[in-house]
Amino acid sequence: QVQLVESGGGLVQPGMSLKLSCAVSGRTFSLYAMGWFRQAPGKDREFVAIMPWSGSSPIYADSVKGRFTISRDNAKTTVYLEMNSLKPEDTSVYYCAATKRAVLTRWPGNYEYWGQGTQVTVSS
Repeated sequence: QVQLVESGGGLVQPGMSLKLSCAVSGRTFSLYAMGWFRQAPGKDREFVAIMPWSGSSPIYADSVKGRFTISRDNAKTTVYLEMNSLKPEDTSVYYCAATKRAVLTRWPGNYEYWGQGTQVTVSS
């Protein structure tokens, strides 16, 4: 099993930055990919950023490209999502996800491990 715990959400003004963290524990040796997804009220869960567990070649949603950065620490215990130039439309619950399936996909259904989510609110 793999456990994921997000932290770092909060209320920020438009244009400001926030960095989310996802603590990863358990049987991480077999993980293939990690990702961040978000879900706003009344909307489907959507892809934000994903990357192989090796840390190479991240992929971003067009809506966050150039503003958000996904990364992982060398100890492979924490995955980050650094969010800059935040907009009101970035307001969502943000989820960390992981998969052991050897497919790098934007589809949330492929990820079998999920955190509990952390709320990000961008408002003036």
